[in-house]
Amino acid sequence: MQEVLEQANRFYRDQLRDNRRAVDYLKGRGLSGKIAAGFGLGYAPDDWQGLARVFPNYEADILIQAGLVVGRDTQGETIEPGDLDGRTIARRYDRLRDRITFPIRNTQGELIGFGGRILDQGEPKYLNSPETLLFHKGEELYGLFEGRAAIQRQGYALVVEGYLDVIALAQHGVGHAVATLGTACTAEHVKKLFRHCGQIVFSFDGDAAGRKAALRAMEATLPMLGDERSVKFLFLPAEHDPDTFVREYGADAFEREVGRAQPLSVFLLDTLANGLALDTAEGRAQAIARARPLIGQLAESALKAQIIGEFAKRVQTPATELRQALTPAQGIRSPKRDPGENDRRPSPSLAARRASRMLTPRTDHVQVHAQTAMRILLAHPELWDSLSSSQHELLMHDGST
Repeated sequence: MQEVLEQANRFYRDQLRDNRRAVDYLKGRGLSGKIAAGFGLGYAPDDWQGLARVFPNYEADILIQAGLVVGRDTQGETIEPGDLDGRTIARRYDRLRDRITFPIRNTQGELIGFGGRILDQGEPKYLNSPETLLFHKGEELYGLFEGRAAIQRQGYALVVEGYLDVIALAQHGVGHAVATLGTACTAEHVKKLFRHCGQIVFSFDGDAAGRKAALRAMEATLPMLGDERSVKFLFLPAEHDPDTFVREYGADAFEREVGRAQPLSVFLLDTLANGLALDTAEGRAQAIARARPLIGQLAESALKAQIIGEFAKRVQTPATELRQALTPAQGIRSPKRDPGENDRRPSPSLAARRASRMLTPRTDHVQVHAQTAMRILLAHPELWDSLSSSQHELLMHDGST
């Protein structure tokens, strides 16, 4: 299958040399012939069966299995590369047509698939090989083979969103960039990058979609972070992506932006507090509830302790109590139980009754009881609505920590 892919790649590269429109497109993107050759760029002609020129046996199933050719059955349904058995193929045509081609290689340098970028207006703008025996987009990163040495020299990998971002940055001397292949960053991507360096910088657009993508990337990285591994997030101005930014301002300006990238700890804490009123008990309880599934993914480390310490300041809760509240398996210890009670965490209904009793001002120790009730609420933030308005007021005035 790899030999078939290499044959197609040679064909695409030959086609690029002979197509002035495609060459002009790349020049218009600021790319030199040298950088195009270094990344093996090519051109898929605007022909339904252009690959028949290099594969005389265009009917061979291997072309579908490699993702080069699309097959459709008698009902017009697409036949996936791994689903050929017993299927009647009524029509075959090239997957990539009138597109710049980007060969995708694994970390050993073996060709496993292609990406394609349309020259003019149209959708989809980018098109990747389908899932095949060789190509799994949730595991591969464009540019990692070409940039692995630069990543090791720089000590970090820069993750961008498109092939042309990777190539434009390399054109300007920033050779340690890679791109995901039309999918969100996965745990497999992160593992692969951490084999080459100790830091990852994700670059996203500063809009809502970019922030959402950053959140997904953060979730993929949390279980693998530690004291010697770190992650940062770079949000460029809204009108720019790495390609346009480096072409307009140059590599030095781009590296300065990277230097101002937001550490994961800051991004995480800002995300937990986003839209919440942390000056209220409700807001603090909601922030803690948000944090539980995220901070819980971090391995025990100095980094985790530091993040919990910073979060404790924001939610005005002692770090030791916050750590207990963030541990789903244990939760927060409830008030001392009667000897006959079992040692399990109290049910929400039982916890609600205890919190309510603590807030009934029958003694001179209301403030102590209010603080105890607050600890119960940290373990069960959903119980806030079960308290009365007077108990809410008591917590707001006496139970704040």
